[in-house]
Amino acid sequence: MESSGAHFYRWHPSSSSSPSSSPTEIPSSNIFIIGVSGGTASGKTTVCDMIIQQLQDHRVVLVNQDSFYRGLTNDECKRVHEYNFDHPDAFDTEQLVETLIKLKSGQSVQVPIYDFKLHQRASDRHRQVNASDVIIMEGILVFHEQRVRDMMNMKIFVDADPDVRLGRRIKRDTVDRGRDVHSVLEQYAKFVKPAFDDFILPTKKYADIIIPRGGDNHVAIDLIVQHIRTKLGQHNLCKIYPNLNVIQSTFQTRGMHTLIRDKEISKHDFVFYSDRLIRLVVEHGLGYLPFTEKQVTTPTGSIYIGVDFCKKLCGVSVIRSGESMENALRACCKGIKIGKILIHRDRDETQLIYEKLPKDISERHVLLMDPVLGTGNSASQAIELLIKKGVPESRIIFLNLVSAPEGIHCVCKLFPQLKVVTSEIEEGLNDQFRVIPGLGEFGDRYFGTDDS
Repeated sequence: MESSGAHFYRWHPSSSSSPSSSPTEIPSSNIFIIGVSGGTASGKTTVCDMIIQQLQDHRVVLVNQDSFYRGLTNDECKRVHEYNFDHPDAFDTEQLVETLIKLKSGQSVQVPIYDFKLHQRASDRHRQVNASDVIIMEGILVFHEQRVRDMMNMKIFVDADPDVRLGRRIKRDTVDRGRDVHSVLEQYAKFVKPAFDDFILPTKKYADIIIPRGGDNHVAIDLIVQHIRTKLGQHNLCKIYPNLNVIQSTFQTRGMHTLIRDKEISKHDFVFYSDRLIRLVVEHGLGYLPFTEKQVTTPTGSIYIGVDFCKKLCGVSVIRSGESMENALRACCKGIKIGKILIHRDRDETQLIYEKLPKDISERHVLLMDPVLGTGNSASQAIELLIKKGVPESRIIFLNLVSAPEGIHCVCKLFPQLKVVTSEIEEGLNDQFRVIPGLGEFGDRYFGTDDS
């Protein structure tokens, strides 16, 4: 089979279709879309079912790419043994893209129901998929179309031995789809294996995580479930507080969080990975500053219309752990002024000890820095001081690495116009008001003063 061919074996239609390269307007939302791909009978559905079963959350729904198979014409049905169901053209990609856009916008959709024995869609029935916080899209070619990939927050490729996949396919097609072994083997050799080599295997490079052995890989599935649970917790608070912003969680950020939370990590590694995360938070926070349009002439003599950075800006660190974030801010904003605030904390009581701020701070946008938002009491007192100094609440961006829900409730309720930017939301506070699972005493670990 030619990889560029359509879905009939050695037969080309007068107008073959190809993946659209036109840009798709992707809605911005907190809805988390997970793509699960892999070869036929690799265990994709098993992995998805295990994830949903472990989550036991009504905010997670599964959508199968198989639902978007095109219905065969009468002529195609007569030659169904020559039809390649594993070719991208066998699917209605435009409807799949439209469905994902609606789901990511928080709309409910009607998904087709496909009959594999009749090779047709049911004309009088649809599957209703309601708006959900997490959408799992499963199918052999869900990574093939770029517009679909661009809407995914996490991409998983389920890997399995080809012989295992073939055995599963024979069992499934003979038992569930009424086919005989000979036709299954013939179809596999003519279409399934070539399509896997041409279209499915190349998309493995887009995966964020690869799961060998499918449903038997409980470690990988547990990791994914934990990741989704974190996202669900973040979604709840982000829906309540529009001024709360959590940077995109990836396995890179998750890996760095794993390292800095490990009590056995060396000081050098703790500082290194903390700095990487802090830089991401600072960059994300800078994205909320106002920008003005600016035109420049490029070396080719062309005009480029871009934006100019916000000029009236300063940082303020809450002594002393907040000082760990200053280097990242200086690396992003050359010559930026940085003020200091020292607040003494004793459980739920706070006292302002020292402050040194730029004299013109009331004219500036302020990036307030403290890596851990716990109860929110210290942060609230620091914010109140800035407001007392004449800084409008809407010009304050509070940057931190981790936030406890209690602190988020405290700060976001008191200051609805302020923006909070964090990299991860924690489980909560314990009886000693320590953030759980937390980072420990961040300042001591970062500056090395916890050494015996």
